Amino acid sequence: MSLPTRVSIVEVGPRDGLQNEKQVLSVEDKVSLVNLLSDTGLQRIEAGSFVSPKWVPQMANSGDVFKQLHKKPGVRYAALTPNIKGLEAALEAGVDEVAIFGAASESFSQKNINCSISESLDRFEPVIAMAKAHHIPVRGYVSCVMGCPYEGHITPDAVAQVAKTLYDMGCYEISLGDTIGTGTPGATSALLDEVLKHLPVNVTAAHFHDTYGQALVNLYTALTYGVATIDSAISGLGGCPYAKGASGNVATEDVVYMLNGMAISSGVHMDKLLDTARFVQDLLGRPPISKVATALLNQ
Repeated sequence: MSLPTRVSIVEVGPRDGLQNEKQVLSVEDKVSLVNLLSDTGLQRIEAGSFVSPKWVPQMANSGDVFKQLHKKPGVRYAALTPNIKGLEAALEAGVDEVAIFGAASESFSQKNINCSISESLDRFEPVIAMAKAHHIPVRGYVSCVMGCPYEGHITPDAVAQVAKTLYDMGCYEISLGDTIGTGTPGATSALLDEVLKHLPVNVTAAHFHDTYGQALVNLYTALTYGVATIDSAISGLGGCPYAKGASGNVATEDVVYMLNGMAISSGVHMDKLLDTARFVQDLLGRPPISKVATALLNQ
């Protein structure tokens, strides 16, 4: 078993985290959050989403957020852009990278974006082409990789097909999302055994939710396969919309603590991460979901 010596953490709290929080934060608070994250050593931050405010009101002010950020050299600021209209707004706001998302579940695709998996992928072709014309890298997400709220189990082969299609379309990296957090180490192994037949490990990222408390052990399993890119959210931001009361994203502090304990470098400073977790805690008026922040901030 050969673990990576360095892991790249993609901070998704300002987007995937906040879009699942009940509170809608102001532009000023979001800007402060992203600026604090920029000072932690994180080099990749998903700072917003250019989607319809009708469906995701928490992201309605993303354009203003991007325009007011104090961008730090060496940090890439990304946004989710599901269509051309979103991409145009993202380009106008000055994003460094965009992301698109497909599902490995037909039911999830139909219920969330009202089209089949195949149709959703076809819709992304002009988005990728336009982004490439503007020299903007495109990241691809695959949701429901180890379970669907409507279908239950999803086969690794179904995930691999969507992941390979996104990669072949021009996504430079594919993030595998355990959307409802039902995955286990066994399921993670089965998933990667199949996906890595079709994708290079260095373009594969893990986006595991912690709904059932399995995220860290699943991430460890992914590390044993050589996966060296991990998505996480500061302070465990974001619930799971399909499991009321459950946590969603794995907390960045918990991931960094685990990596530090294995002597795997991430470049992220725990003390600054905890300062940011405290800021989030005060902002939302609740304690962090993160085990590490809960322990260290109360010492």
